[in-house]
Amino acid sequence: MRMRTVVVSLVLTAALGAGAYAAYELGMARGMKMAASDAGAAAGNSGRRILYWHDPMVPGQRFDKPGKSPFMDMPLQPVYEDEAAVPGGVAVDPRMQQSLGVRTAEVRKGALAPAVEAVGNVAYNERETAVVQARSNGFVERLYVRAPLDPVRKGQPLAELYVPDWIAAQEEFLSARRMEGTRLEAMVEGARQRMRLAGMSDEQIRSVEKTGRVHARLTLAAPIGGVVAELGAREGMTVAPGAMLFRINGLATVWVNAEVPEAQSGEVRPGNKVEARTPALPGKVFQGRVSAILPEVNPATRTLKARVELANPGAELKPGMFATVNFTPTTRREALLVPSEALIRTGRRTVVVVAQGDGRFAPVDVQAGIEAKGETEIRQGLKAGDKVVLSGQFLIDSEASLRATETRMEGAAAGSAFHKGTGKVISVSPVNGYVELAHDPIASLQWPAMSMGFQAEDKRELWDLKEGDRVEFELNAQPNQDGEYVLHSIRRSGR
Repeated sequence: MRMRTVVVSLVLTAALGAGAYAAYELGMARGMKMAASDAGAAAGNSGRRILYWHDPMVPGQRFDKPGKSPFMDMPLQPVYEDEAAVPGGVAVDPRMQQSLGVRTAEVRKGALAPAVEAVGNVAYNERETAVVQARSNGFVERLYVRAPLDPVRKGQPLAELYVPDWIAAQEEFLSARRMEGTRLEAMVEGARQRMRLAGMSDEQIRSVEKTGRVHARLTLAAPIGGVVAELGAREGMTVAPGAMLFRINGLATVWVNAEVPEAQSGEVRPGNKVEARTPALPGKVFQGRVSAILPEVNPATRTLKARVELANPGAELKPGMFATVNFTPTTRREALLVPSEALIRTGRRTVVVVAQGDGRFAPVDVQAGIEAKGETEIRQGLKAGDKVVLSGQFLIDSEASLRATETRMEGAAAGSAFHKGTGKVISVSPVNGYVELAHDPIASLQWPAMSMGFQAEDKRELWDLKEGDRVEFELNAQPNQDGEYVLHSIRRSGR
C-alpha cells in the first residue's frame, strides 16, 4: 500500500512538473512575442529606423531580430540609425563647415574619354624603303648622288655603271635578229633570255631592240623619292652582282615611336587616330593612326612603344625630331564619376570624405580609375547619389584619423587591464576548460549579479575547483571574435 502511494505521488509530481514546464515555455514564448511586438511598436511609433539589436554588455555582437541575449538573462536592446556612430568619422558643426569652406558634389554616372598623351621621336617608315643593287659585274663610272642623306626624286639618276658582260649578250641578240628571216625565232628568244640573265631589265632590252646597237653602260635610277639613307658606291669601284649600292628611305610618311605609360596602355589600340605636334614646327598638327603596339615594356621607364604612322606632306618631319602625340581613346562604358579634387591620395590608398548628413562626415577608401577633364572614375567604394567633400576634406580626414588614433590608444590602454570579479562555482569541466559562475556585480563592465559560463585560457586552473567554491577571477578586457569574455585567471578566494 505504501509503495503504491509512493508511485502515485511520483506520477503526480512528474505531471505537475511537466505542466509547469509547459506553462513556463508558453509564458516565455508569449513574452518574447510581446517584446518583439513592443520593439516594433516602439520603432513604428517613434518613426526611428532600427539598424540592429545588441547586448549592451557584449556590444561587438549584432542581431537582426529582437529577443533574449544568448550571453545573459536580459533582452536585446535596439540601436537606432540616428544613434549609430559614424565609423572612423567625425561630426562638424555647421559654423565650422562654413569657416572651413566645405563644398560637396554628388557622385554621378557618366563616361570619360581620357586624353592619353605621350612623347616620342620621329623615325623612318621602314615599310617605305628601297634598295638599289648591282645585277651584274661592272664598274662605277659616274655618281650622281655623292653623299648620304641627299634627297632624291623618283626616277632621278643615281649612278652610271659600265657592264662588260652585257656586250657579248647584246651582240648575240643583234646577230640573231639579223638572221630572223631564216626562221631562227627560237635563237632570238634565247638571246633575249641571256640578256635577262645578264641583269638587263625589259626596258633596257627594248632599248637595244629599238636602237639596234650595243649599250654597255647602265644608268641606275631612284625607284622611290626620299633620302639616301645608305651609300655603298664610289666612282671607279668594281661591283659584283647583289652588291648594295643605295638604300633609299621615303619621307611621304614617317613613324613616331611614342612611349606610352604602362598604366594608360589599355586606352591605346591599333587603328586609333592621333594628332602629333613638334616644337620644330609650332602650330602645325600632323594626322595619323596607331599602326602597332610593340610587345615590349621598358623596365626602366615602365612604358610601351606605340608605333604611330603620320602623313608627312612636304617632308617637314625629319627623323630624330621630338614629337608629342595625343591619342584618341577607345569608347568607355558608363561609370561613377567624382571631381578629381575630391580625392586624397596617400600613396598606399585613395580616400574621399563622404557627407552623411546632419553634419557627419566619414572618410571612405575608394578604387579610382582613369582621370580626364577634372573628373575621376570610381570603380569601388561609392554609389550614385553620394555626396563627396571637395574642399576642407584634408582637415576632416585628419580629424577622423586623430579620432581613430585616440580610440586605438584608449583600446590599447584598456587592453592592458582586466575586469576583476568574484563569485561562486556552479559547475566546472576542466577537460573542456569551461566553468559556470554565479558572479557578483562587475563594476567595470556594468554587469549586475548573474550566472554565466566562461571559457578559461588556462584549463589547469580549473582542476582545483569544485562546485560551491568561492573564487576570484579576471576577465580579458575585450571579448573574443565570438563576442564572449574569456577568463584570464581564476582562483579560490583567500588563496
